[in-house]
Amino acid sequence: MSPGGRRVGVLLGGMSAERSVSLDSGGRMAAALRTRGWDVVEIDPGRQAARQITDADVDRVVIGLHGTYGEDGCVQGLLEVLGVPYTGSPPLASALAFDKVLTKRIVSQAGVPTPSFAVVDVGEAIPDFDVPAVVKPAAEGSSVGVTVVREASRLGDAVAVARRHGDGRVLIESFVEGAEVTVGVLDGQALGTVEIRPAEGVYDYDAKYERDDTQYLTPADLSEESLGAIHGLAERVHGLLGCAGSTRVDFIVDGAGDPWFIELNTLPGMTDHSLLPMAARQAGLDFEDLVEAVLARAALHHRSAQEAR
Repeated sequence: MSPGGRRVGVLLGGMSAERSVSLDSGGRMAAALRTRGWDVVEIDPGRQAARQITDADVDRVVIGLHGTYGEDGCVQGLLEVLGVPYTGSPPLASALAFDKVLTKRIVSQAGVPTPSFAVVDVGEAIPDFDVPAVVKPAAEGSSVGVTVVREASRLGDAVAVARRHGDGRVLIESFVEGAEVTVGVLDGQALGTVEIRPAEGVYDYDAKYERDDTQYLTPADLSEESLGAIHGLAERVHGLLGCAGSTRVDFIVDGAGDPWFIELNTLPGMTDHSLLPMAARQAGLDFEDLVEAVLARAALHHRSAQEAR
């Protein structure tokens, strides 16, 4: 370990379908930390991740990974075993939030409004489901494999696309017409809202990362009452899943101003198109401030791992 605990590992890249986004997120976080005087080691974890992290001899880790093996509790559990404090949520919360089906079951049982849904398991037939509907992998992020279906005859094609990603399970969700709004959360407190207005269609992968004509409203164009309600719901879902550090909670706000929970991201993107930094600016945090705030909350969550240190 380095004197004064200034040696930080940034995990980026990884082995998921979101590798390119992770390289961007992690690279920007590493650069931000270097400008603040941190000794940064960039680590692109593969099958030898334990050895890579140990050999880097870092005091703590910023997780800039997205998707499978990075956002689903796997690397969090590894870091607990290695005794290296890390950013973001603990293993169980990470796994729950990454699984959209389990997340929806938990929040719906707690009374949080979320669109009705059905699950198509591996090998199962597609159930009857009213359109329009949103079809997505049960465990994947960055809108990978997501399709909005407006004709029942296209449902099978959309399920086939979604099955190519994640673990093969597919979530079919009722489409709610309204504004796409996300809330950034840090330490269980809402930072601010961002309303996303794609130039055309829905907020898919291209609109997130490739196009420059997506509009972002900060804060969202909502009434004070709706903003308060959506902040409260975001904080509640963050707590229900047992999350820590920073998260991003996505909603659709319908024409009546009512928010519908869609999903929670435990490792929000940190690219120049990403939403958490936009929300953080509403709380007075620039990008470097936000990254240092995330780093400051690096921790071990398993009691035996804490005792081992």
